[in-house]
Amino acid sequence: MILFSNHTNRMSTLQFKSQYTKTQILFLVILRVLIGWHFLYEGFAKLVADNWSSLGFLLDSKGPFANIFIALASSPETLKVIDFLNIYGLIAIGLSLITGLFERIGYWGGITLLALYFLSHPPFVGYSFLVPSEGSYLWVNKNLIELFALALLYVFPSGKLIGLDRLLTLYFKKKV
Repeated sequence: MILFSNHTNRMSTLQFKSQYTKTQILFLVILRVLIGWHFLYEGFAKLVADNWSSLGFLLDSKGPFANIFIALASSPETLKVIDFLNIYGLIAIGLSLITGLFERIGYWGGITLLALYFLSHPPFVGYSFLVPSEGSYLWVNKNLIELFALALLYVFPSGKLIGLDRLLTLYFKKKV
Protein backbone atom coordinates (compact mmCIF):
# COMPACT_ATOMS: atom_id res chain seq x y z
CA MET A 1 0.00 0.00 0.00
CA ILE A 2 1.17 3.55 -0.54
CA LEU A 3 1.27 5.48 2.71
CA PHE A 4 0.72 9.21 2.71
CA SER A 5 2.13 11.57 5.33
CA ASN A 6 -0.11 14.01 7.18
CA HIS A 7 -3.02 13.67 4.74
CA THR A 8 -0.92 15.06 1.89
CA ASN A 9 -0.34 13.42 -1.43
CA ARG A 10 3.39 13.06 -0.80
CA MET A 11 4.55 9.50 -0.49
CA SER A 12 6.48 9.03 2.73
CA THR A 13 6.93 5.27 2.55
CA LEU A 14 6.66 3.27 -0.59
CA GLN A 15 5.81 -0.36 -0.78
CA PHE A 16 5.21 -1.68 -4.24
CA LYS A 17 1.81 -3.12 -3.45
CA SER A 18 -0.23 -0.21 -4.68
CA GLN A 19 -3.71 0.78 -3.63
CA TYR A 20 -4.33 1.23 -7.34
CA THR A 21 -5.57 -1.69 -9.40
CA LYS A 22 -3.42 -2.83 -12.32
CA THR A 23 -5.93 -1.24 -14.69
CA GLN A 24 -5.80 2.07 -12.84
CA ILE A 25 -2.00 2.04 -12.93
CA LEU A 26 -2.05 1.20 -16.62
CA PHE A 27 -4.33 4.12 -17.48
CA LEU A 28 -2.46 6.56 -15.24
CA VAL A 29 0.82 5.63 -16.91
CA ILE A 30 -0.71 5.80 -20.40
CA LEU A 31 -2.15 9.25 -19.66
CA ARG A 32 1.21 10.42 -18.25
CA VAL A 33 3.11 9.14 -21.30
CA LEU A 34 0.62 10.59 -23.81
CA ILE A 35 0.76 14.03 -22.22
CA GLY A 36 4.54 13.70 -22.01
CA TRP A 37 4.68 12.87 -25.71
CA HIS A 38 2.57 15.94 -26.49
CA PHE A 39 4.94 18.20 -24.54
CA LEU A 40 8.07 16.56 -25.99
CA TYR A 41 6.81 16.79 -29.55
CA GLU A 42 5.73 20.43 -29.19
CA GLY A 43 9.15 21.34 -27.79
CA PHE A 44 11.05 19.40 -30.43
CA ALA A 45 8.91 20.89 -33.24
CA LYS A 46 9.75 24.38 -31.99
CA LEU A 47 13.43 23.47 -31.66
CA VAL A 48 13.80 22.28 -35.26
CA ALA A 49 11.54 24.93 -36.82
CA ASP A 50 13.35 27.68 -38.70
CA ASN A 51 13.28 30.86 -36.64
CA TRP A 52 10.45 29.80 -34.33
CA SER A 53 9.53 32.50 -31.84
CA SER A 54 6.80 33.10 -29.32
CA LEU A 55 6.57 36.73 -30.50
CA GLY A 56 3.36 36.32 -32.51
CA PHE A 57 1.67 34.29 -29.77
CA LEU A 58 2.53 36.87 -27.11
CA LEU A 59 1.49 39.84 -29.25
CA ASP A 60 -1.84 38.13 -30.01
CA SER A 61 -2.69 37.77 -26.30
CA LYS A 62 -6.14 38.75 -25.10
CA GLY A 63 -7.83 38.86 -21.74
CA PRO A 64 -7.03 40.42 -18.40
CA PHE A 65 -3.30 39.58 -18.59
CA ALA A 66 -2.74 40.58 -22.22
CA ASN A 67 -0.72 43.67 -21.32
CA ILE A 68 1.79 41.53 -19.41
CA PHE A 69 2.26 39.07 -22.28
CA ILE A 70 2.53 41.87 -24.85
CA ALA A 71 5.08 43.68 -22.67
CA LEU A 72 7.17 40.52 -22.49
CA ALA A 73 7.30 40.46 -26.28
CA SER A 74 8.56 44.04 -26.47
CA SER A 75 12.08 43.20 -25.27
CA PRO A 76 14.25 41.11 -27.64
CA GLU A 77 16.34 39.87 -24.71
CA THR A 78 13.28 38.82 -22.73
CA LEU A 79 11.83 37.16 -25.82
CA LYS A 80 14.99 35.07 -26.27
CA VAL A 81 14.71 33.87 -22.67
CA ILE A 82 11.01 33.08 -23.10
CA ASP A 83 11.68 31.15 -26.31
CA PHE A 84 14.50 29.18 -24.67
CA LEU A 85 12.40 28.37 -21.58
CA ASN A 86 9.41 27.43 -23.72
CA ILE A 87 11.31 25.07 -26.03
CA TYR A 88 13.50 23.39 -23.43
CA GLY A 89 10.79 23.47 -20.79
CA LEU A 90 8.45 21.56 -23.10
CA ILE A 91 11.18 19.04 -23.87
CA ALA A 92 12.18 18.57 -20.22
CA ILE A 93 8.56 18.20 -19.09
CA GLY A 94 7.89 15.72 -21.88
CA LEU A 95 10.92 13.60 -20.99
CA SER A 96 10.04 13.73 -17.30
CA LEU A 97 6.51 12.50 -17.89
CA ILE A 98 7.43 9.83 -20.45
CA THR A 99 10.18 8.35 -18.27
CA GLY A 100 8.52 8.91 -14.90
CA LEU A 101 11.67 10.69 -13.69
CA PHE A 102 11.04 13.62 -11.35
CA GLU A 103 7.42 13.35 -12.46
CA ARG A 104 6.04 15.69 -9.79
CA ILE A 105 8.35 18.47 -10.98
CA GLY A 106 7.25 17.66 -14.53
CA TYR A 107 3.60 17.97 -13.52
CA TRP A 108 4.16 21.39 -11.95
CA GLY A 109 6.14 22.58 -14.96
CA GLY A 110 3.40 21.40 -17.31
CA ILE A 111 0.65 22.94 -15.21
CA THR A 112 2.53 26.24 -15.14
CA LEU A 113 3.08 26.34 -18.91
CA LEU A 114 -0.50 25.36 -19.68
CA ALA A 115 -1.82 28.00 -17.27
CA LEU A 116 0.28 30.63 -19.05
CA TYR A 117 -0.96 29.47 -22.46
CA PHE A 118 -4.55 29.54 -21.20
CA LEU A 119 -4.20 33.01 -19.65
CA SER A 120 -2.59 34.35 -22.82
CA HIS A 121 -5.32 32.99 -25.11
CA PRO A 122 -8.43 32.43 -22.98
CA PRO A 123 -11.44 30.93 -24.77
CA PHE A 124 -13.80 33.73 -23.83
CA VAL A 125 -16.76 35.04 -25.78
CA GLY A 126 -15.79 37.84 -28.15
CA TYR A 127 -12.09 37.01 -28.36
CA SER A 128 -10.66 36.14 -31.73
CA PHE A 129 -7.04 35.30 -32.42
CA LEU A 130 -4.84 35.55 -35.49
CA VAL A 131 -4.33 31.79 -35.54
CA PRO A 132 -7.74 30.17 -35.24
CA SER A 133 -8.14 27.21 -32.90
CA GLU A 134 -9.10 23.84 -34.32
CA GLY A 135 -12.41 23.88 -32.48
CA SER A 136 -15.04 26.14 -31.04
CA TYR A 137 -14.37 26.68 -27.37
CA LEU A 138 -16.38 28.40 -24.69
CA TRP A 139 -14.48 28.76 -21.39
CA VAL A 140 -12.87 25.32 -21.64
CA ASN A 141 -10.19 24.48 -24.18
CA LYS A 142 -7.55 21.77 -24.64
CA ASN A 143 -5.02 23.66 -22.52
CA LEU A 144 -7.38 23.75 -19.56
CA ILE A 145 -8.29 20.08 -19.97
CA GLU A 146 -4.65 19.01 -20.20
CA LEU A 147 -3.82 21.22 -17.20
CA PHE A 148 -6.43 19.41 -15.10
CA ALA A 149 -5.27 16.03 -16.41
CA LEU A 150 -1.79 16.91 -15.09
CA ALA A 151 -3.31 17.98 -11.78
CA LEU A 152 -5.08 14.60 -11.61
CA LEU A 153 -1.81 12.80 -12.30
CA TYR A 154 -0.14 14.88 -9.61
CA VAL A 155 -2.55 13.61 -6.96
CA PHE A 156 -2.39 10.05 -8.34
CA PRO A 157 1.33 9.76 -9.15
CA SER A 158 2.58 6.74 -11.05
CA GLY A 159 6.32 7.33 -11.51
CA LYS A 160 7.22 5.48 -8.31
CA LEU A 161 5.15 2.55 -9.51
CA ILE A 162 6.18 2.51 -13.17
CA GLY A 163 8.97 4.90 -14.06
CA LEU A 164 12.52 5.91 -13.30
CA ASP A 165 11.40 7.43 -10.00
CA ARG A 166 10.84 3.84 -8.85
CA LEU A 167 14.45 2.96 -9.62
CA LEU A 168 15.68 6.05 -7.76
CA THR A 169 13.54 5.14 -4.76
CA LEU A 170 14.86 1.58 -4.73
CA TYR A 171 18.45 2.80 -5.12
CA PHE A 172 18.25 5.28 -2.26
CA LYS A 173 16.36 2.80 -0.09
CA LYS A 174 19.31 0.41 -0.41
CA LYS A 175 21.75 3.21 0.50
CA VAL A 176 19.96 3.93 3.80
